[in-house]
Amino acid sequence: MGDILAHESELLGLVREYLDFAEFEDTLKTFSKECKIKGKPLCKTVGGSFRDSKSLTIQKDLVAAFDDGDQKVFFSLWEEHIPSSVRDGDSFAQKLEFYLHIHFAIYLLKHSVGRPDKEELDEKISYFKAYLETKGVALSQTTEFLPFYALPFVPNPMVHPSFKELFQDSWTPELKLKLEKFLALVFKASNTPKLLTIYKENGQSNKEMLQQLHQQLVEAERRSMTYLKRYNKIQADYHNLIGVTAELVDSLEATVSGKMITPEYLQSVCVRLFSNQMRQSLAHSVDFTRPGTASTMLRASLAPVKLKDVPLLPSLDYEKLKKDLILGSDRLKAFLLQALRWRLTTSHPGEQRETVLQAYISNDLLDCHSHNQRSVLQLLHSKSDVVRQYMARLINAFASLAEGRLYLAQNTKVLRMLEGRLKEEDKDIITRENVLGALQKFSLRRPLQTAMIQDGLIFWLVDALKDPDCLSDYTLEYSVALLMNLCLRSAGKNMCAKVAGLVLKVLSDLLGHENHEIQPYVNGALYSILSVPSIREEARAM
Repeated sequence: MGDILAHESELLGLVREYLDFAEFEDTLKTFSKECKIKGKPLCKTVGGSFRDSKSLTIQKDLVAAFDDGDQKVFFSLWEEHIPSSVRDGDSFAQKLEFYLHIHFAIYLLKHSVGRPDKEELDEKISYFKAYLETKGVALSQTTEFLPFYALPFVPNPMVHPSFKELFQDSWTPELKLKLEKFLALVFKASNTPKLLTIYKENGQSNKEMLQQLHQQLVEAERRSMTYLKRYNKIQADYHNLIGVTAELVDSLEATVSGKMITPEYLQSVCVRLFSNQMRQSLAHSVDFTRPGTASTMLRASLAPVKLKDVPLLPSLDYEKLKKDLILGSDRLKAFLLQALRWRLTTSHPGEQRETVLQAYISNDLLDCHSHNQRSVLQLLHSKSDVVRQYMARLINAFASLAEGRLYLAQNTKVLRMLEGRLKEEDKDIITRENVLGALQKFSLRRPLQTAMIQDGLIFWLVDALKDPDCLSDYTLEYSVALLMNLCLRSAGKNMCAKVAGLVLKVLSDLLGHENHEIQPYVNGALYSILSVPSIREEARAM
């Protein structure tokens, strides 16, 4: 009985709340009076008019704080009145909050007459940085927001190309409009009576159920039409077959009387038996005067079509191959290296390519497990530019496949040789590009990352990226991607801290580079290293 009374009280409270919301004032008075007379308890609810006026006041205060650039007041109201479930769970709310933090961070730059107050500007930037390092981390992997993680460390964002849109006249009004719409939706949702919410949820559920049933009905009708077409075709073929059979019976009876069947008549009968696609070609290309031709073609037309199997490539004599690669002429070595690479890259993806790669690995084609002084890997240091280039291309092809990377990663000798070739190669750009490409793919494996960081590869990359205009697009993109992969590790960040000023200058210069393909890698590297306090201090001093 107690449970029933509790539910009744809650139900009566829901009715009262709805009557108040819908402004049925007389009905509400009568309802409340009658409940009191009958001794029915009512759940206490906040009055609708009071609640509405309070919501409007909060919205006005938030918009006023937005217009005044008062971030402390704004975010105090934001956190107090916007439900945490919305702030943390709604993707639109998270993105809006990110842009609101940017708005307050650059407010003085956009609204100050003359030079903004440095102390107040630093305070706003620090507030933004604190947000990036806490709640803002959730959006750090989103491409849309990555450039803005570098905003606190750019000396003059107003002239930087990455932030040009923030300082356009339309940016702030558009953001304000989004804020107002968001607040209207949030407070409207919070003011809706529970009874109306329950009704809407049930109505939505019923609507979804009806839509689902309608979809199933449409799908059933579509299938029914398909089956009907198939049935009509089968019926037509059956009638055609009966007609042809009757004609053939007549022809057999005629032959008993001594009448001959002409090839033309036989051809017309067979053409009627074939599908439409085959009729034209058969009418002109098949010789029906040859015995058995018609029956053979008819049976062939019913045979199931077999998928063409991809043949496996013939096996190679790997002992002889490796001997020629070590002892042969430079011309022969180049041709063999090119052929081996083509065999791998032009094979069909799937079983054929896997078989080729497994054969290379099981026969230790590159001598990764060999301890001989003369090995195939030594071709990376060949005196011939062409041989070095083709060897680098082959290794890069290996590194493009997961099993190939695993094979090459089993011995750090390969990594050391590639690093040496990268630092020494100054004649052939293509060789260096392929070595760099292989190293970047190696950096996907944690043990090889560790080895590269310990070998000081970060310093070489930073030095190479000081003058990006002298690098090819391939070299630039793979260098920045490799640098970012190494900077994701704690050891890599500590290496960057040793030359923090140089690293920050190189990466900030790359932010404005015309090659937009590198932007995600530059932003990723910056965001990663700026988590180190000493690098952040260096950035502030710049």
